[in-house]
Amino acid sequence: MSFRLAAYGVCMEDARVLLARHVSAEGVSTWTLPGGRVEHGEDPYDAVIREIAEETGCDAVVERLLGVDSRLIPAAEARAGVEHQNVGIFYRVRITGGRLRPEPDGEIAESVWTPRADVTGLRRSSLVDVGLALAQTAPPTGHVAPVPVAGRIRH
Repeated sequence: MSFRLAAYGVCMEDARVLLARHVSAEGVSTWTLPGGRVEHGEDPYDAVIREIAEETGCDAVVERLLGVDSRLIPAAEARAGVEHQNVGIFYRVRITGGRLRPEPDGEIAESVWTPRADVTGLRRSSLVDVGLALAQTAPPTGHVAPVPVAGRIRH
C-alpha cells in the first residue's frame, strides 16, 4: 500500500473556482484543485501556499481550514496498481497576486478560473468534488462523507 499526505486549495471568486489541468505521463488530462504532497517536516498550511505558487504562478493566503478527507483507492483503480491511501487537507484560500501560468517543468499544463456550473461536465479528479463539498457545507467536524466516483470523475 502507498500513502500520501497532501494539501489542497479551494480558491473561489464570485461563481468561479480555480482549477489546474494535470497531464499524466500517459498524456491523460484531468482537472484538479491546486495542491499536492506535503513534504517531510513541512506544515500542510505552508504546503498549500507553496503548491499553489508552483502550479499556478499565483500567491495565496489561507482563509480557513475546510476539512480533511481520507480515501482508500483499491489497487484496481489506483494509477500505480497498488492500494493507495490519500489523506487530503483542504483549505479555503484567496489569491492575492501573480499571474496564471503553466507549472514550469511540472505536470500542470494550465490553471483557469472555471464557472462552478461548468465543473460537473469536466473530466476531473474526485478531489474537486470533495473540496467544493467542503467549501459549500463547511461541516463542523471538518469531515466530508465519501464522494461517489463515477462518470467523468477519476481518483
